[in-house]
Amino acid sequence: MARITRKELKTDRFALEVGQTVTFFEEHQKEIIRYGAAAAVVIALVFGYVVYQRHQSAAREEALYRAIQIQESSVGPPTPGMNVNFPTQDSKDQAATVAFTAIQKQDPGTKEGEIAEYYLGCIKSDQGKLSDAEKSFLEVADKGDANYASLARLSLAQIYFADGRTAQAEKLLRDLMAHPTLFVSKDQAAITLARDLLYRNPAEARKLLDPLRQVQGNVGQVALQLYSQLPAK
Repeated sequence: MARITRKELKTDRFALEVGQTVTFFEEHQKEIIRYGAAAAVVIALVFGYVVYQRHQSAAREEALYRAIQIQESSVGPPTPGMNVNFPTQDSKDQAATVAFTAIQKQDPGTKEGEIAEYYLGCIKSDQGKLSDAEKSFLEVADKGDANYASLARLSLAQIYFADGRTAQAEKLLRDLMAHPTLFVSKDQAAITLARDLLYRNPAEARKLLDPLRQVQGNVGQVALQLYSQLPAK
């Protein structure tokens, strides 16, 4: 996921947008006077709405950033340099769930709301609550931004593999291979599928892994590792 720095989130974009609106009126003063007070009121309402919407977006980003901070915080004794720390995984999960749920309920349908839903699915999955996790991932897969929707589908495929719905999982992964995104590449989807096929369909797994063994970086390393686990022909 792309990170948003504290500095970027702390920028007073609301004040900046107000300044841009004032500049607009200064630059278009003659036009506003020419078309009368009614037109000026309409213009003011439109630009006021834009400023408000952008301010709301900044507030959602700030809330999401703080929730992700909780999710990525350490567990155990306090760590020097860490602002957030939790004594147990359960306490961390509870705090993260509260933070992401608040965003999801307050801002449903927004990008931040869907990202929060995705994180809620990850927390539930880690807790072994696969049925609840599936609901969250389905929500994001159906309504979320294309990149997060692809992550949700990848997670759904892993849940389907875990409970025996292999045909559904394979269908999702082959679709991801055909329609890669910034967050889920064709290679990543292929490796996920090959991992499940290692013993169930080794010939197909070998077919998927063969071209990936030559790829540089993590993809090639994982492909080589999985290839070595294939049953002998």
